[in-house]
Amino acid sequence: MVTPGALFKASLKASKELFRPPLEARELDAPSAKPAKPVMVPIRSIGPSHGERITAHLLALSAHDRYLRFGYSASDEQVRRYVDGLNFERDEIFGIYNRRLELIAMAHLAFSEPELKSCAEFGVSVLARARGRGYGARLFERAVIHARNEGIDMMFIHALSENTAMLNIARKAGATIQRDGSESEAYLKLPPADMDSRVTEMLEEQIAQTDYRLKVQAKQFWDFLALLQEVRRGVRDGRDRMPM
Repeated sequence: MVTPGALFKASLKASKELFRPPLEARELDAPSAKPAKPVMVPIRSIGPSHGERITAHLLALSAHDRYLRFGYSASDEQVRRYVDGLNFERDEIFGIYNRRLELIAMAHLAFSEPELKSCAEFGVSVLARARGRGYGARLFERAVIHARNEGIDMMFIHALSENTAMLNIARKAGATIQRDGSESEAYLKLPPADMDSRVTEMLEEQIAQTDYRLKVQAKQFWDFLALLQEVRRGVRDGRDRMPM
């Protein structure tokens, strides 16, 4: 389980990244030939006001990635219907944002109907350029903590058998995996909530909310600076074109 001390250190490291210029941020998002080590990142619970960003994230997935995420080759219209059908009151959506406020990774923890309230299903997607950093595993850990605190004792994942990345995350967490041809089911028995799980979730959410607000402010600053530079460039160009 993530410790409060690790969360605090991760928050400080993430805050420092906000002071990097946008060019360096693009380099950080670029795919790397050498996989990066898994990192601690702020994971935010997101609501219906972020529907457009959720849609943009899912539409940015390649056809193969959509196939792995949904179990079929989802069209743009099917993706939009999926987002429109999200039940934010019943389920929980978690997201990881970069400093440009792009949703680069998200997870959907879907709770079962009242008669099966003790079960929840997990689904995750990570943009191609943000892979190799442990985001999928971190989202899974975040969902497990929340599920425990909500009284869920069984979490399961329905995935295509070829979705090895998702199944490996479940397997490392101790899940039991049953394969049936092209599809697999992973079941993870969850321990009951305790003080540690409740405090960890509270700290994670507070840090993530603070991180998001800082990213909003940083983006506004860099956008303003870019606009100011553009105005100055226009004034300078206009002065250079003036007849002597």
